[in-house]
Formats: sequence, C-alpha cells, structure tokens
Amino acid sequence: MNTKYSDLINQSYYFPQEEFKLNKDNLQFHNIDLMKLVEKYGTPLKFTYLPQISNNINKAKSWFRKSMEKNKYEAKYYYCYCTKSSHFEFIMNEAFKNNIHVETSSAFDINIVENLLKNGKINKSTYVICNGFKRDEYISNIARLINNGHKNTIPIIDNYEELDLLQAEIKGKFKIGIRIAAEEEPKFEFYTSRLGIGYKNIVSFYKKQIQENDKLELKMLHFFINTGINDTAYYWNELVKCIKVYIALKKECPTLDGLNIGGGFPIKNSLAFEYDYQYMIDEIINQIKIACDEAEVDVPNIFTEFGSFT
Repeated sequence: MNTKYSDLINQSYYFPQEEFKLNKDNLQFHNIDLMKLVEKYGTPLKFTYLPQISNNINKAKSWFRKSMEKNKYEAKYYYCYCTKSSHFEFIMNEAFKNNIHVETSSAFDINIVENLLKNGKINKSTYVICNGFKRDEYISNIARLINNGHKNTIPIIDNYEELDLLQAEIKGKFKIGIRIAAEEEPKFEFYTSRLGIGYKNIVSFYKKQIQENDKLELKMLHFFINTGINDTAYYWNELVKCIKVYIALKKECPTLDGLNIGGGFPIKNSLAFEYDYQYMIDEIINQIKIACDEAEVDVPNIFTEFGSFT
C-alpha cells in the first residue's frame, strides 16, 4: 500500500483551501510557490504575505457593516490595529492603507504613532487608543501627543492612579476611556485580577473623579477578556455584564459614545480551522442593540483592536 501524504490531507480536510492549493506536485500559498522559497531561504521559514493584511481588514469592516445594516444599528465601526502584534514598518504601512485606527500599549508605540503621522500614514482624525500599564515615559509620551494637537488620542484608564498622572502632564481638556476588569475564567492559566476597574466600581469611579472634572471627557468603555471573542457561555456572560455597565454609565454620562470590545478574533492556524466570524459579529451587535433599545439609550460606536487577526 503506497499512501502519500497528500492522500492523508485529502481524507482529513477540505482541500484545496482559500490560501493553499496544488500546482502539479508543488504546494502554493496565495499562488506563491513554496518550494522555490524553501530552496532559496531554507527551513524553518516564516514570511508575511502583505496583501492578506488588507484582505483581513476589509473582511472585518464588511462583516460589521452587514451586521449593523441587518440590525438597524445606527452607529459607526472603527477598526484599530494593535501595534504590539507587530512593529514592522512594512506590516504597518500595509495596514494603514485601509483607513484604520491604532491601539498602543507602551511608551515607544507613541514614537511609532508620531512617525506614522509625520509620514502621512495616519492623520489628525485617526483614533489612538492608549492601553496598557502607564509608566512615567508612557504617560509623558501620551501627554506630548495630546499637547501637540492630536485630540483623538484616548488614554484608557487601567487603574485609579493613572487619572492624576495624566492630568498633571496634559494641558487643557482631553478624552479618556475606562477599562473594565473582566472576571477571569477560573480555568485560565493566568488567573489574576486584570488591569482595569471592577464592574461594580465603574459608575461610582466616574461620579467621584470624572463627572465634575472640566478637564475630562469620558468617551469610551473598554472591554477585553483573556480568552478572546469566542462562542462560549463565559464570553456571552461577560459581554452582557459589560453592556449593563455601558448602559448604567451612559445614563450618567452623555459624552460616552464608544464601546471597545477589544481583540482576540481567532486566527487560522491549522487546515481544520473553522470559525463563523459573521455569526459572532451579528450576535454581538444584536445583543448590544437589544439591551440599549430596552434601556432607551443610544447604541455606542464599536471599536475593535485586532492584531494577530490583521
């Protein structure tokens, strides 16, 4: 019995697939002859197929657009690229061809943002969402970006101390967001209290520190969970809690108009990968719409931060 590896593939998976196909006996990836690459560079080999970055961005935009139309969801969608996924210039240049926004997580990400601005890859209307623990240099860099006129920079408050640190360095009024500290799934290997403000403390935090402060304009609630956007009871349970917090906060804060549902779209890492992106987005948009309609508050603009997916 002379069984080839290709026979095993054909028995196990749907093949050829969107990315892979055979040309005689040679495996191709997006019509690139992989044997020629191997012969030239050797193995193991990792490479980036740049056109797929734009494809993925525009697929996601299309999924959200269809879902918002289907659910009569009258708000906007903003696709953000999270820089920590890859800082390579050639990757960012491809991503920012597509009128997207940026999420940062460290001090030198702000230097990258300033470089992108200088080179015309992004502009004054690009949202810069500043996540992560903010040490002194990160605070100073965020302040410099805002003080130099980039008003669509939104630092996301991860803990109670950051607000005072930012106000000490930023001149005039600026926008902020608040990150919800999601409750980790107990089975998760990093079972810790994540950065952010607890669900039950967000409205009182707003009333005490933000509501009467003329320097601050709360624009965004940020929601991210460790396991990513998956069709699990845990994800839907956390999303429902997040929407309830958004509604309660919106009733106190008219300027709040953005909900950031973070990142964590699963990516294809095997030939057996199956994930219904459109279904997940439909369900997320539908749940937000129903809850907001029942509470008689406007639906929020949706922000996502996709790194590996991009």
